[in-house]
Amino acid sequence: MSRPPARWSVVAAAVVIVGIGVGAYFAYGQTNHSGSPTAQLRSWVDGTDLGQSIGMVMGDAARVQVALEQHKAVGVVHTVCGVLLTDAQSANGELPTPDTELTNLLSSGYALAYDAGGDCYDSGGTNRALVAKALRERIKAEAKLTQALDLVDRLLGSVLSTTTTTQPPTGILG
Repeated sequence: MSRPPARWSVVAAAVVIVGIGVGAYFAYGQTNHSGSPTAQLRSWVDGTDLGQSIGMVMGDAARVQVALEQHKAVGVVHTVCGVLLTDAQSANGELPTPDTELTNLLSSGYALAYDAGGDCYDSGGTNRALVAKALRERIKAEAKLTQALDLVDRLLGSVLSTTTTTQPPTGILG
């Protein structure tokens, strides 16, 4: 007799949670824990490519908006929304930071972006209620991530670039 599928879902979820925790441990573990709080934060920011992570999530959110505004096909909507979801999850895996307030802002922003990607994906671009919910989540995510950038800039005394080196696959939105 086989086990109920729900049990496998719980096991899979537990494995994912442990994986994220291990990833976060190694991400933070690779940074400099000595020195001033500013030095620790600078080391973490550099080690995790924070600017690129935030830039990628915000760029993904912008591509979602374009796809929805242009009423792209369901496959395109699924692709751009899935990329937002995946990149938000990946960026969240870089947490915690050496600064609690920054960790909270980033965690909230990434979680909202993840939720926006999931709701957008589930909408297929046609479910107006989910499209509207995803838009609200993207707006809130961008606000949290902007607050996080402002905090990093204040704490480090410099402006963190959010330019990414990756581009969306050619033709998805073209």
